[in-house]
Amino acid sequence: MARYTGSVWKKSRRLGISLTGTGKELDKRPYAPGQHGPNQRRKLSEYGLQLQEKQKLRFMYGVNERQFRNLFDRAGKQKGIHGENFMILLESRLDNLVYRLGLARTRRQARQLVNHGHITVDGSRVDIPSYEVKPGQVIGVREKSQKLDIITEAVEANTFTPEYVTFDADKLEGTYTRFPERSELPAEINEALIVEFYSR
Repeated sequence: MARYTGSVWKKSRRLGISLTGTGKELDKRPYAPGQHGPNQRRKLSEYGLQLQEKQKLRFMYGVNERQFRNLFDRAGKQKGIHGENFMILLESRLDNLVYRLGLARTRRQARQLVNHGHITVDGSRVDIPSYEVKPGQVIGVREKSQKLDIITEAVEANTFTPEYVTFDADKLEGTYTRFPERSELPAEINEALIVEFYSR
């Protein structure tokens, strides 16, 4: 199954959360898209709720179904709580951490920066968005790419950096200092429903 590349705004309204992380999609019309406007919310079945939760998380991180499932299965082999481990694995993706550091305004932008070879890990260029960053590794911007408007604008606009990363705006580099705790990850996701979905 391919990665979703359609309208993120429509998808955000359908799922009831901001997938870009800006919140703008829901300010204007906080209900699902479609001609009947706000009156069409059906009560979802248990399966429907689980599926919706899975799609929310998958679209939020911009991961295709196969990668998502593989990460989920890996999380189940680790010690600890399956759903939490899964969220931490998603959060450790290089494209996500580029976004968290404020080098891009959205995860989609961050994925492009990685794909196009603008990002380094511990000084070496890495162009695989799903690359798993380990705590202690340093994420930077290639020297040639440091003047890119997309990066400069994102850094200037960034107002929040999570506590599990440190960022030096002058050097345009940051460190993934530790794995995040569950309380630091998206609160609007109920990962237990996703575990139930795959355990059916």
